[in-house]
Amino acid sequence: MRRALVAEPVSTRVPEGATGVLALADGSLIWGRGFGAEGAAVGEVCFNTAMTGYQEVMTDPSYAAQIIAFTFPHIGNVGANPEDIEAINPHALGLIVREDVTDPSNFRSTQGFDAWLKQNGRIGLAGVDTRALTRAIRIQGAPNGVIAHDAAGRFDVEALIAQARGWPGLEGMDLAKEVSATQSYKWDDGLWTLGEGYAAHSANPDGPHVVAIDYGLKRNILRNLVAAGARVTVVPATATFDEVMAHGPDGVFLSNGPGDPAATGAYAVPVIRELLKVGKPLFGICLGHQLLGLAVGATTSKMHQGHRGANHPVKRTEDGRVEITSMNHGFAVDADSLPANARATHVSLFDGSLAGLELTDAKAFSVQYHPEASPGPQDSHYLFERFVDELRGAA
Repeated sequence: MRRALVAEPVSTRVPEGATGVLALADGSLIWGRGFGAEGAAVGEVCFNTAMTGYQEVMTDPSYAAQIIAFTFPHIGNVGANPEDIEAINPHALGLIVREDVTDPSNFRSTQGFDAWLKQNGRIGLAGVDTRALTRAIRIQGAPNGVIAHDAAGRFDVEALIAQARGWPGLEGMDLAKEVSATQSYKWDDGLWTLGEGYAAHSANPDGPHVVAIDYGLKRNILRNLVAAGARVTVVPATATFDEVMAHGPDGVFLSNGPGDPAATGAYAVPVIRELLKVGKPLFGICLGHQLLGLAVGATTSKMHQGHRGANHPVKRTEDGRVEITSMNHGFAVDADSLPANARATHVSLFDGSLAGLELTDAKAFSVQYHPEASPGPQDSHYLFERFVDELRGAA
């Protein structure tokens, strides 16, 4: 039997001054000070090591059904603004931090982070030893839990633990349909620059046409495709092969997203296989990478703790160059399951897991990490240029 994630004896008594709690499926209780919205939410508890970009992280659709413990202690101190978002609404359920959120101190801030969380119905828990929580997750894996906030400190602890225990977990869960766009649309905005914001309506009208399948994509992916010279149309996760081809794509992008790739693959993999049959160039990121792997016969599996942060080193197999990357995934393609027509192009230097693949008999490649960053380094922006340049060459 696994030992409790928290070593201290568990008591259902609410400590004095506690207005928030993280209740785990093993019965552990982590008390703190609640902020943001009041209420309770159940999901998988994971950690993120990024020092910046908490708004981008909270709005990343790949974090659907997850509660994030930030290892960097000062989260929320630069406030919030309408530019630093990766989707219209936040998708992470809540966050756990060490220090209380202070008043914003940044010239770009238009709103305090606490107010932004309240406005978007997301729960925060402060005053937690996030280093201890992170170490426990690294050893025992990402647990299921409930994050709760009540300003009066009223909690039905037994009910919260029961809710955490009753949640089925991410394995077998298809979340892409829940976070995807529901209809097709055009995207033509480019990258952000200081003092100017995002480059509006900057798509090249004569550029290659990329159809992006939205399994939970981040906006900065679309911005990078536009910056590389592409015209972009986004279609829902459930778009059929015929619906994708109706847009006349020169190439197809397979986006990031949440949940179990094997579950999403039930409807996504047949479409990808048809696209490969007709020779459409493909580029996948994160969930898109996993789905491409499944489409060619590889397998995927749930990772012990996952990779989430903005400092993950990845080695390119062709030349040994190391890229520092942004990552956010809890599933991975099993490297030893790659078929003969797929080769590993990138490997994680943290644990040796597969971080990229390329097909030898088709114009298709993918990476497990996030070259668009937001947050994170921009070492891998070249992948967007590579994809768009390939489409130009094929035109």
